[in-house]
Order: sequence, then C-alpha cells, then structure tokens
Amino acid sequence: MRKAWVGGVLVGLLLLGACGDPSSGPEAAPPERPVSGTAAAMAPGPSPSSTTQQQRPPASAAPEAPAKRPTVLYLGDSLAMENQKVLGELLQDELKARYTSAPYSGTTLCDYLEGAGEKSLVPARDKAAALVRSLRPDFLVLQFWGNAWDYTWCMDGITHGKSPAEYFARYTSDARKLTDQIAKAGGERRPKVVWVLQGPDPITPDRVRRVNAIYEEQADASGGLVADAGKEVGPAGARYTWSQHLPCTAYERDHPAYCTQPSNNRTALHRDDDYLHFCLAPTTEKSRPCPVRSPGILRMTRAITKALTAATN
Repeated sequence: MRKAWVGGVLVGLLLLGACGDPSSGPEAAPPERPVSGTAAAMAPGPSPSSTTQQQRPPASAAPEAPAKRPTVLYLGDSLAMENQKVLGELLQDELKARYTSAPYSGTTLCDYLEGAGEKSLVPARDKAAALVRSLRPDFLVLQFWGNAWDYTWCMDGITHGKSPAEYFARYTSDARKLTDQIAKAGGERRPKVVWVLQGPDPITPDRVRRVNAIYEEQADASGGLVADAGKEVGPAGARYTWSQHLPCTAYERDHPAYCTQPSNNRTALHRDDDYLHFCLAPTTEKSRPCPVRSPGILRMTRAITKALTAATN
C-alpha cells in the first residue's frame, strides 16, 4: 500500500470528519445542486470533451440491445454524484438507454421524499416522485450510503453513532415511504426500483451490512431489484472487509489504465485521504462527476449496468 491501512484511515478521519459513521458527513458544506439531465449534458466539472477522454471506460462486448430502449433515472448521494457520468455512458453503450441523473451530495432517502419541506437538500422539482411523474422511467436506481450528518436535516438529528436502533428504524421507514411515493407517482407505469448495495465501511462495518439488508428486504417486499455494486469493491470472500487496494481484475489487466499498480497486480479503489469515495481525483467544494479514470467507480457502475441488462433482456 502507499500507506499503512491504519494510517490511511486516520488521515481519512481527520480530513473527512469520520464520514464512515453517518453521524458525520463527507462534505464540508451543503452541496451544490447537480444538473438533472442526460449523460451528454452532465455538469459541473471539466468540459464534456476532456472528461470523456479521461473517464469514459473502454467499450466492452455487450449483449444485443433490447428492442425497447429503457428509460433510467439515477438518484443518490455523493457516491452517485461521482458515478453518474460513467453509469450513463455504460447504459448508453450496453442498452441504448435514455438516462437522467439527479444526485445530491450528502443526501439520504428522506431528502428525496415529497413533503419534507425546507428540511431537505433536494428541491421539490427533483424529488423522486416528481421526477417519476415527469420522466416516466422504466427503472429508478437508488444509491445511498446512509448519511445522517450535520446537513442532512431531514433525519431530525438521528444518527447511527448516537442511536443505532432509531437510525435503522428510521431508515427502514423512509425506504418504505420512498418506494410508496414512487409507485403512486408511476401509477400503471410504476418504475422498477433498483437498490444499489453499498461497499465496506472500515469504521462501522455492521451498519453497512444492515443498511444493505434494509434495501434487500424492501426490494423483496415491493417487487424491486438489487444491484450488488458494493461486492465489487470488497475482497473476494470478505464482502464487508474494507480495502484500499484490491487485485486487478482480468478486465483491468486488459485495460491498464484501470490497473493502477500493474507490477503488483493491484489497483487503487480509494485515495489515501478519503476512505469513503471511489473517485481518485481530490474531492472539491463544488460537487461533480469524477473527472478521472477510477477503478472503483467502473466496478460499481458495471455491476449496476449488469443488473439492469439482466432485468431488461
């Protein structure tokens, strides 16, 4: 490793305010509003041409696109914010999907609920139900780490650190409410909700395990799907063990830009100063799609794409 595991975590704690525990958050201030739109119109960040040159994953052999182009809506927090451009490109390449993303850094499920009033980081026009009514998506992909921090006002001060039982009960309730609002907004054309399972957390590993269980239970109860993107950023056979580096996959060895330490057959998933995010570029005050090739992002978005491809064909 570039640094010892403990050293990397301690640096992350100092710089990020222990964001692995959702009682604190990964950002230093409320996030900027992201752009809602197709992948071709993503902003902020570098110009579309430079971002595409740096970040676009190599084309891979894909199944024949379905006769009907699916419409996909992607919502979530800072992990979705950094993933959104790569996911849109993969879905276009694999499924010719019509794609819209509207993630907001620092958010959690309750931020996307209608009726949260001014206590939400997400404006009314970008609530999940509002976007379902306007876009009529076939799939709605939700990716949330489980934030509960100083700017996540809709959580009413409930944090995992202070009250784990209350935190999980609230999260379960919000997952149910959000699914219900999405279903009602969709009417006879309700979208298939895809819950993205999260990767390991070195600070509170059991929290992520239980949050993922909430997603799986909600998907089972409502006819939704899960995409286990988090499995792709953990060691084989140790689903909830955090690691900064993992062995390169066959795909990454074939595409050297995604195998960051080819001599050691290892690739970096996280920066030394950020154990939560997967973008290998520094976090900036203004939220943005990740502007550089990042193996963790590609691994997760490929897993999401695979789940949607299986559900479409």
